[in-house]
Amino acid sequence: MQIILADSNELIRLGLRTILNSQSDISIVGEAKNHEELMAQLKTFGADVVLIDFTSHGFSIDTVPKALSKYKALRFVALTEAQHAPILIDALKSGVTSYVKKDCELTEIIDAVKETANGKQFFCGQILETIQKSNIDLDELNTEDFNCGPVVLSERENEIITLIAEGQTNEQIADMLFLSKHTVNTHRKNIMAKLGVKNTAGIVMYAVKTSLVSPNRFLFAPSLA
Repeated sequence: MQIILADSNELIRLGLRTILNSQSDISIVGEAKNHEELMAQLKTFGADVVLIDFTSHGFSIDTVPKALSKYKALRFVALTEAQHAPILIDALKSGVTSYVKKDCELTEIIDAVKETANGKQFFCGQILETIQKSNIDLDELNTEDFNCGPVVLSERENEIITLIAEGQTNEQIADMLFLSKHTVNTHRKNIMAKLGVKNTAGIVMYAVKTSLVSPNRFLFAPSLA
């Protein structure tokens, strides 16, 4: 997947470059410190995903729809300090697919890029909390680029759903998948948001309904939280 980093802060771009260059399936084809540079690099190199801080100097939220008007298949991951509900809503309405904060875990940033490149959405744990606390109805945002179709879960999310249905705790899942407990918790919140469920029982019901697990697999598991 080809990525362009769009942030006016050179230190931030350096950090992102270091993080993403460690991933064999990610190629950084350009870096832009303002809107004009981003548009020029999209024209020259193209990209699958732009990782952007639209609040940084030289950019604005208008950068997203302007780029999408020319490059329909392009996807944006917002990586900012901003967490307020109005900013989040404006970003999603403008065509941002995924949204993470700069102080989220590094694994969440990597997951956001990969999930977005694969046509899915990703919100870090802090952004999910904002969505839930502010009662934001994602289905009502109604943007052309926002996917309101059937639930699409990644291979990792299905793996975690299966382990949850088998009675594994977040800590046990983290150990089994070599992830941090926080990352597993973020995946769990993403799963619940996508499925529209509020507890573990809802996740288990989905796992059984979709044949990820057999009903007999969790008959003797600990009580569902």
